[in-house]
Amino acid sequence: MSSSQSLPLTDGPVTFAGALSLEANREYVRPWRLPFDALDLFHPALVERAGNPAGVRLTLVSDTSALTVEVEPQRDEANEPWQFDLLVDGEFHQRVSQSSERTAITFTDLPAGEHRLEVWLHQVGVVTVRRVVIDDGAAARAFEDARPHWVTYGSSITHCGAAAGPSETWPAIVANRYDLNLTCMGYGGNCHIEPMVARLIRDLPADYITLKLGINVQGGSTLSERTFREMVIGMVSIIREKHPTTPMAIVSPVLSPPREVQVNPAGLNLQMMRDLNAEAVDRLRAHGDEHLHYVDGLQLMLESDLPLMPDALHPNADGYRLMGKRFGDIVMPLLGVDSRVGAGA
Repeated sequence: MSSSQSLPLTDGPVTFAGALSLEANREYVRPWRLPFDALDLFHPALVERAGNPAGVRLTLVSDTSALTVEVEPQRDEANEPWQFDLLVDGEFHQRVSQSSERTAITFTDLPAGEHRLEVWLHQVGVVTVRRVVIDDGAAARAFEDARPHWVTYGSSITHCGAAAGPSETWPAIVANRYDLNLTCMGYGGNCHIEPMVARLIRDLPADYITLKLGINVQGGSTLSERTFREMVIGMVSIIREKHPTTPMAIVSPVLSPPREVQVNPAGLNLQMMRDLNAEAVDRLRAHGDEHLHYVDGLQLMLESDLPLMPDALHPNADGYRLMGKRFGDIVMPLLGVDSRVGAGA
């Protein structure tokens, strides 16, 4: 870019949508999916995953012809190159890879005129932004996002490390299909139905909430048959303190043949966990929660889809695309979501 200008990373046109907090100073901004000033209240493993910006978008409205986001290099050279996706007015425009040496992520050939620009940050790893650069003389303003808020909570299958790019995780696919303002709380290995996470969801703006519960609890043996249903009921009840009528769905684990029947050390298998999730929803609905719904995770990934799940648990890139389509087809209409209902730029 021969002639350019740098934008302030805070208190200006650049926003970090989908982040719960920012670690910011004069040199950089790092988005977090937990409150940065209270990280010590959460388990260190959860904090580590919350530092990965799954679903976080760097947003602005501008008439620039090119956009550069300068980030710190990847810390782990063994990882595949990170991917950054640019959406223009909600439509995919360009994907740029970042190697371990590269710091400048430049998107080119932007259409003429003023447009909503959303850079989806790589979903796994620590992404630290140092500069945002646009054409010299280009206008820039903050995107005032009036779209409905959707909060989704889950495990690595919501974090989506194997997605082709950050705008092709299944939550991103659903959010873009329905024009929703996404907050992704998918934490690889760390969806353990924790009360502090329930409080976070309770305090977030949310027009729709989905909770995909079970697989990390089964894998980590962190709850038992005695406590699992009760923790689900407790999480929903905490969220309902400030979202009493928000449409909400509890989604049970997707198919994973090695875990379907074999019980873990805490005595749970996936079949039991689906039953317990359904029981929790039934009990809460019987107590008047008519806005709560149960979705069987077996509807999202079928036995015929196992070739798209290399480890018989996590979908690959095509599997996440398929899961996004099915989640959009099955879960969101159940919550009353209308296609492309957002406000745009």
